[in-house]
Amino acid sequence: MNNQAFAAKWLGRISSDREGADGAFVAGLSGHLGAGKTAFVKRIAAELGIREVVTSPTFVIMKIYETGGSDAGAKAAFKRLIHIDAYRLERREELEALRFEDVVSDKNNLVMIEWPENVELVGEDHNEEKSGLDEHLKFEIKDGAYTIEVQ
Repeated sequence: MNNQAFAAKWLGRISSDREGADGAFVAGLSGHLGAGKTAFVKRIAAELGIREVVTSPTFVIMKIYETGGSDAGAKAAFKRLIHIDAYRLERREELEALRFEDVVSDKNNLVMIEWPENVELVGEDHNEEKSGLDEHLKFEIKDGAYTIEVQ
C-alpha cells in the first residue's frame, strides 16, 4: 500500500470511533530526518480538506489548521489538525508553552507530533510504553522505499 492510500485508510480508521472521545487523538511520528513524517501530515491535511500549504513547523514548533468541518467522515470527526514538531525541544515541560494540555483535551483536535521521543511521549528506543499517545507511527526508508509502521 502506498503512503497516500495508507494515510486515507489510517485517517478513516481513527475517525470512525470519535463519538465518545474525551480528548484529542494524539499520534506520535518518529523517524530520521527525511523519512516522510511531514509528507504524511501533508497527506492527512489533504484528506481533511485543508487547503492551506502545510509546512514543517520546525521553527515555530506548532501550527494549527482548521479543517472546515464537513458533516461526514474524518472531516466531521476533527475540526482542527494540530501539527507539532518537537525536534528542537528537549523536555515534556516545554510543551506547556504551547498550552499542550488544552490542545490534547479538545476532542475536535487531531494532534500529530513529530519527534515525540524528544518530549518524553515515547521512549528513546521507540519500544517503551507510550505515554500520552493514542498511536505511534514509525517512519523509515528501507531499500529506497518509504515505510510506515504502526506501533
